[in-house]
Amino acid sequence: MADSSIEMKPTLGLTGLTMNAMALIAPGAFLWLTFAGQAAYGATSPAMWIGIVFALLLCLATAVCYAEMAKLYPGTGSSYYFAEQAFLNHHKAWPYARLAKFVVGWGSHLYYWIYPGVMVGVIGVISGYLVGTIWPTFMSASNPGPLFMMLMAVAFSFGISYIAHRGINGSTAVNIAINIVQISALILFAVMATGYRLNHPPGSIAYQFDSQTSAAYSCEFATIKSVVNAQATDVIVRAADSTPQCALDSRGKIVPYHVTYPEHDSSGGFLTHPAAASVVRMHNFGWMFVQATIAILILVGFESVTSMGREAKNAKRDVPIAVITSLLVQGAFCYLFEYFAANYFLNSGYTMPSAAGSAAPIGDMMIMVGDAVLGPGRGRIFMLCEAATVFLALIGTTLSCINTGARVTFAMGKDQEAPEGFGLLHSKNLTPHRAIWALALISAVVGCLTVSVYFGGGAAPADSSLQALPHGVWSSLGYTTHDRMAALPNTFLTASLASNFGTFLLYMLSCLTCMVCYHKHPNFKPVRHLVIPLFGLVANLACMVFYLIGPLMGYGTKKEPLIALGIALAWGTYGWLYFSLVSKKTKRATRVGEEMSIA
Repeated sequence: MADSSIEMKPTLGLTGLTMNAMALIAPGAFLWLTFAGQAAYGATSPAMWIGIVFALLLCLATAVCYAEMAKLYPGTGSSYYFAEQAFLNHHKAWPYARLAKFVVGWGSHLYYWIYPGVMVGVIGVISGYLVGTIWPTFMSASNPGPLFMMLMAVAFSFGISYIAHRGINGSTAVNIAINIVQISALILFAVMATGYRLNHPPGSIAYQFDSQTSAAYSCEFATIKSVVNAQATDVIVRAADSTPQCALDSRGKIVPYHVTYPEHDSSGGFLTHPAAASVVRMHNFGWMFVQATIAILILVGFESVTSMGREAKNAKRDVPIAVITSLLVQGAFCYLFEYFAANYFLNSGYTMPSAAGSAAPIGDMMIMVGDAVLGPGRGRIFMLCEAATVFLALIGTTLSCINTGARVTFAMGKDQEAPEGFGLLHSKNLTPHRAIWALALISAVVGCLTVSVYFGGGAAPADSSLQALPHGVWSSLGYTTHDRMAALPNTFLTASLASNFGTFLLYMLSCLTCMVCYHKHPNFKPVRHLVIPLFGLVANLACMVFYLIGPLMGYGTKKEPLIALGIALAWGTYGWLYFSLVSKKTKRATRVGEEMSIA
């Protein structure tokens, strides 16, 4: 049931607002989610940590802009609403208020409508990883079946949307619990991973990971020479149940595995960080930029709370605080600590290429550190416990994004800049239910596309790994050969970059809107309302431009960024056509002054 006359009720305090924003910047979800994608992105992976730092600075500048605008114009619609109010309150700019808010609102949907689909896609990946860990004869944990991942993406898309449909108070309670659990769990892993590295100096006995059995072993593997793709290759000797056999010395004793920390392989490919300083070093300015364009995915969401102004008890005071606090806690503390630990952990028993070829490299690392700290065989139990918290974090971040995206769509629907049905609230739950269910369907489709070629491009598995996959519709349908998969675009990276492009566009426009808001305003402060927004504008624009020039300069791959740009251009073209048709149908002109004269 829907009623155009009912309004949202203010029920959220500072804690509720902050927790909703923190849920979208969920470090528990994104450490697990993006590490594999960042590892697979060409030779740029050594600059992963510093790339996050650059992305964090960009986001902090944008967060300040959102916080300052929320002080002036609390309401529903976030940047879409800010753009309208900023232009309406300026003598020379007000005729362009309609055009400004449509451009900002439409551009924001490139982010808000793709991002939840990426999230449910990742839920599908983790589901496959867990099923493969528990039942390895049915599913490969390292390379789950695309059809199975799609099924999970669809199921969770509609399940999470149902929570959003039920109301914001229920969503907030879920997000508070999820934040506490997932932050605690991931900090525990970060401490254990750092301790593993410190307690295993080069040459000491340690573990190495076997991707086929998803288990860690403290021995050297026995190998035999075999011909794979017309090349002589060392192949691990395995028992009938695929368990790798340990190598034996001349006296028949098991040869223990001694860990090392090589920086590069024989062909110059990056393997591990030889020291802690290498983790935080830039390595290459271009690499940092590439990693930042991916890392933006893990930091976005702080602005989500600005879409809940009408549901906040004291919006002008609490919303700006929630925006900054959520980003500082999750980004400046949790992410930097956790990403340092995961990169520092890398060793000869689990290298960066190992991470790039796995569906869940953080899960692999958890098995290794769990075996080392808790005892052999207990690492898998530790990983499953941690994975449960990651599942919760992914549910929380998807829920928060659906709530935000639906409210922006709701605001546009009320203004007749989107189909009017989106501008209606459910009479009982007071939620924009039609926008929520539309987003559920879109997320299901995007989620399926995200996992369709999850192991394409640089993440393509070796032919030996493909041959070892369990056979069946759910476990192997969609996999071909290494060369064919390497030639295909990585659909996870493509969807992530398309969402990120929307993020850069939205944040750039929001920084510009902030400058318009405070232009000649009595509360204007040069640093907060000019210098910081200008830095955010330039930084976001630089990241957008790098999508074009980065691949041409040899940084990263070409297919995924160019496809993402194509998606953005197609969305922009469709938006302009839709705007023109709506204007003609409703007899509204682009400029407000012209519209009034027509009336």
